[in-house]
Amino acid sequence: MKGNFNKIINSNTPVLIDFFAEWCGPCKAQTPVIQELSEEMGDLVRIIKIDIDKNQHIANAYNVRGVPTLALYHKGKLLWRQSGVQSKAQLKSIIQQHLN
Repeated sequence: MKGNFNKIINSNTPVLIDFFAEWCGPCKAQTPVIQELSEEMGDLVRIIKIDIDKNQHIANAYNVRGVPTLALYHKGKLLWRQSGVQSKAQLKSIIQQHLN
């Protein structure tokens, strides 16, 4: 995944990454929000989920210490990052702000 991860975050399409864990209650609450956001935003943003337990090397490389952690990348640059559950409105606003 490491090589693919770098390719994904360097894309011309903004990428929202949801770092999560299967055992994490707040992560389970975040999942439907992410799904709704994906449906609403369509091709404007790519949304991927990364299980930190299955991809520990990525979690370590990007200093993910708590889950859920969401991060927005565009052309390899980190535009925004926040730990904790985020509302769809917050995420949509942040993505739109960085699309302009």
